[in-house]
Order: sequence, then C-alpha cells, then structure tokens
Amino acid sequence: MAEQVRKRRAGCSTITSKHQVTIPAAAFAAAGLCVGESLRGTAVGPGQVLLTRESDPIADTAGIFDGVYPPDALDALRDEWR
Repeated sequence: MAEQVRKRRAGCSTITSKHQVTIPAAAFAAAGLCVGESLRGTAVGPGQVLLTRESDPIADTAGIFDGVYPPDALDALRDEWR
C-alpha cells in the first residue's frame, strides 16, 4: 500500500498543533537570521505576523565608548598593579 505524500508549496509552512511554524530557508537566509536567535512575533493584521529579531543589549552597546580613553590607557592601568 503506497503512503500518501504531502504536497507542499515552495515558501509555505503549516502551523502545528503547538503553534510552531518553520521559516522557509529562502526567507530565513534573506532576513539574515541565525540559528538560536530570539524572535518577537507581533500581529500586524488578519493573517499577518511580523517576526522581528530581539535586540541584543551587548551588541547594541559594545563599542560605544571607543575613543573615550587613549589607546594605551589600559596598559597604563595594568602597569600600576605590577
């Protein structure tokens, strides 16, 4: 007896009973997403959900103090403890 094969349309997903959806590979790559990232889902209209990458506070603030101290300031502080 032959098994029934599901026919899928390219770029489409099905919502599971646990409300999970697989992001199609092309959309995933085009959005620049990475495995393990957190996404926030927001309803934007009937049948539309916008997934947005949650901000990373460390990435958002890293480097904001560049140029505040001279380039050798850290070495000078380390030398004080030697």
